[in-house]
Amino acid sequence: MNATMGILLALVKRSRQSAAGVTCGLGQDVDASIVESVFGMLESCVPEFDSLGEVRQPSGSSLTGIVPTGTYPCQDGAFMIGANGDSLFKRLMNAMERPDLADDPRFADNADRCAHKELLEEAIVAWTSSRPSAEVQAACNAVSVPCGPIFSIKDIMEDEHFQARQCFEDVRLPDGRTLKVPAIGPKLSISPGGTDHGGPRLG
Repeated sequence: MNATMGILLALVKRSRQSAAGVTCGLGQDVDASIVESVFGMLESCVPEFDSLGEVRQPSGSSLTGIVPTGTYPCQDGAFMIGANGDSLFKRLMNAMERPDLADDPRFADNADRCAHKELLEEAIVAWTSSRPSAEVQAACNAVSVPCGPIFSIKDIMEDEHFQARQCFEDVRLPDGRTLKVPAIGPKLSISPGGTDHGGPRLG
């Protein structure tokens, strides 16, 4: 992805130079690495360490420094909830029928919620774990709290959105069988991509 963005940025630069009447006749090297692609996802870890000397540790399925945001157990699987703003938090608590927590000064803002994270997480888990994910999703959707189920590959392949978006395609194997593989994305209107064959036999 970083390499693709680099190529596109270089093309934009060339287009702008051409539009300005500047012709240098030189291209650019696009230097990208897998390590730096992942490094870019570390968010605030660098400034946290530089300014505070803090080394962030694994935090499981929650998002460090943002409460409440994370993965919560439902009766039928894991579920994501992101109520990390003050108004989102209050709406979630009211959806959980916990107005006492919505108005609790211990949870007044994100800093307070981080300081009392365990108490808050315990209340949310108690609510989600007693319900199927569809019920939790309906309650969150009703108050516009970002949420969603965590799909297994089975869920993905059976989901109507992925099917409507034609996210799968069939390739023919050397023995004549067909096999579903991820379709090529992004989709282009004039020159869409596709998989021509499934590759040769091993050996």
